[in-house]
Parts: sequence; C-alpha cells; structure tokens
Amino acid sequence: MIRPVVKWIGALALVVAVAAAIIVALGLKLKRELDPDPVTVAAASLQAVREQAVLVPFAARFVAVVTSEQRRFGFAAKKTLIMPGMVRYEFDLAALRAQDLTWDAPSRTLTVTLPPLSVSAPQVDLRAVQTYGEGGVLMALTDAEARLDAANKAAGQRELVRQAGEALPMRLARDAARHAIERSFAMPLKAAGIEATVTAKFRGEA
Repeated sequence: MIRPVVKWIGALALVVAVAAAIIVALGLKLKRELDPDPVTVAAASLQAVREQAVLVPFAARFVAVVTSEQRRFGFAAKKTLIMPGMVRYEFDLAALRAQDLTWDAPSRTLTVTLPPLSVSAPQVDLRAVQTYGEGGVLMALTDAEARLDAANKAAGQRELVRQAGEALPMRLARDAARHAIERSFAMPLKAAGIEATVTAKFRGEA
C-alpha cells in the first residue's frame, strides 16, 4: 500500500555566471573588431553557450511519504518512510543548433528554440530520512522488515519523480530556463551595441 503525500518545499534557480561573462566578453570583442550584425553575434553566442554542455536552471526539493504493509501467519507488519529528495531540471546546451536561432529583422527579435528539459534522478537526503513501523513480531520472525524497507525505498523514489513531473514545478523550471537563455543571448547583443529582443521557447511550443 502506497500513500503519497505531496509536499513541494522550494526551488532554486541556478544560472551559469561564467558562461554569461564569456558571452559578454565575446560580444565586446566582436563589437571592437568586426562591427557585427545580430546574426553574427547570435552565432558566436551559440558557440559559447554550447560549450557549457549542461544548464541546470532550476532545482526543487520534494518529500515522499509512503507506507508498505505485509501480512503472514496471522500477523501484520507496516512501515512508513518519509524521504526528502532534491531534483534538478536540466537540458543539454550542446543540443542547440544553428537552426534553433531565428532572427526577425523587422521586429529586431531573436528567437531561441530550446531542447526539452530533463529531470534528474532524485538525490535523497539520507540524513533527513525517517521511518516508522509497527508489527515487531512478524518483523522479528521473518524478513518482513527488509521487504518493507525495499518496497518503501522504491515507492519513495517513484513518488519523488512523480512530484517532480507535476505541472507547477515543470512550469517553474521551463520559465527559469527561458530566462537564463534569454539573458545569455541578450547580453552579448547589448554589449555589441545592438538593440534587440530575445525570446526563448521550447521545441513544440507556440
């Protein structure tokens, strides 16, 4: 028996500052040496972004509460597991392609199409894990306790993944990713003296 309890704790936005600094420096260099157009700056920014490999724009902490029960020989045993875990939302920057950048000259808008977000395996906070049990007779005479612990651990992992995939954290993660990429491409354009709007969207979004 599994009884999920959803408890979304918080979120952490993570932006790669080193990448931003590299991109800004690249934009300044282009301005001094090449006097580039927006497409040239965007292409150079794309290369700098791709070299960062993976972006983790968002992370969230969840708590899974699951219960397993066993009955044998007329006895019953039950254990409840409280398992906190951190989940990272990330995407592969190396998957960005030149065709993912679209420059619209009339509106002076650069659109960046992003690869899908992926959700990491939960990182369980072992120090905060709590267990509660009842049915000591069955657990003392059989392997019920080990079986209950294994069932709860697997169920807890599934519950953390389920919570991570809910609409609210996924929306927050996508928003954070869009903002991070928009800043990464907007800064070198601004450094090059180019007035432009940068809009990021995920593949498949309108």
